[in-house]
Amino acid sequence: MDSWRGRSVFVTGHTGFKGAWLALELAKRGAIVHGYALHPKGPHNLFELAGVERVLATDVRADIADAERLETSLRRSEAQVVFHLAAQALVGEGHRDPVGTFGANVMGTVHLLDGMRRCPHVRAAVFVTTDKVYQNGETGQRFREDNALGGDDPYSASKAAAELAVHAYATSYFGGAEGPRVATARAGNVIGGGDFSAGRLVPDCLAAFAAKEPVRLRNPDAVRPWQHVYDPLQGYVLLAESLLGPRGAAFVGPWNFGPAADDCASVLEVVTQLVSLWGGGTRVERHAEAVARAYGAESQRLRLDSTRAERELGWQRRYDLRRSLEATVSWQRAWLAGNCMESYCRSQLLGEFGRAQRHGNLPARGNAA
Repeated sequence: MDSWRGRSVFVTGHTGFKGAWLALELAKRGAIVHGYALHPKGPHNLFELAGVERVLATDVRADIADAERLETSLRRSEAQVVFHLAAQALVGEGHRDPVGTFGANVMGTVHLLDGMRRCPHVRAAVFVTTDKVYQNGETGQRFREDNALGGDDPYSASKAAAELAVHAYATSYFGGAEGPRVATARAGNVIGGGDFSAGRLVPDCLAAFAAKEPVRLRNPDAVRPWQHVYDPLQGYVLLAESLLGPRGAAFVGPWNFGPAADDCASVLEVVTQLVSLWGGGTRVERHAEAVARAYGAESQRLRLDSTRAERELGWQRRYDLRRSLEATVSWQRAWLAGNCMESYCRSQLLGEFGRAQRHGNLPARGNAA
């Protein structure tokens, strides 16, 4: 943890779900966090609820399509480490706006890479993509980092294209001793408290529970690598630390961060557990016709092999599927009860979730770490 104290870090997408959690985690470790992102979306969002702005050194609200402002912000931050999370991150939105999705996910990545060429203070960068970058033949295999890239929908294809852009810049411009070391991180279906994005399974379920409405499933038999947000974030941080180290060149390239094999569950299995954890009973309905209309053809089976991260980075998962869902439901109930979510987010980052739940109480009010 001391390796981050006083270190300047540039985080794009810090107003989003994963970006907000990452900003809190880096600040907890003592990093000087600079954020660059659009304004948070929706009436409820983790960035505002968790008071993320209070842990930031700078908070720039701008589009990654604005290459000049992006580079200027990066240069002014004097950041040694970059975490790139800014993206159009929803499959459904990709179908509705393919041009915007490719623009944000491909050209946004290129703008940042190109700006890094003129910012010699950057020593390491982690570009976050997705588990959906792989060419999926529906064999049920666990994808490894050396499997072929693909993408049958605009979101997946744009993320695979972003991977190619990172590889091109890494080999063409950043391969020398003085250039930054660059890696990509492919995480599973990330869940956790503070995700309010419509069109994602867990947020949709929690919203339906609270409204006492039925849960409508578009693809109940689809299998996904579900994981709590804490686990891949620890992977991103470990990866950046490794890139900064004396053997940093060995960690350049793609990395998977997914759950254990037995935590790759179907949508219906996840919903069944959520219903049990929430209590009170609810109806579950199948709406398969919504798939082709709003989301196109979705993969049925998607699994990641994270052996490399476990072996070479020493990455260890903290949450299994059950605990991931428990932590997410607990966060949602705390928010609905009007608790201070700054304190609650801090307690989850510090590993106090189990103790708070067992004793039936929540952390006292206070500022986020």
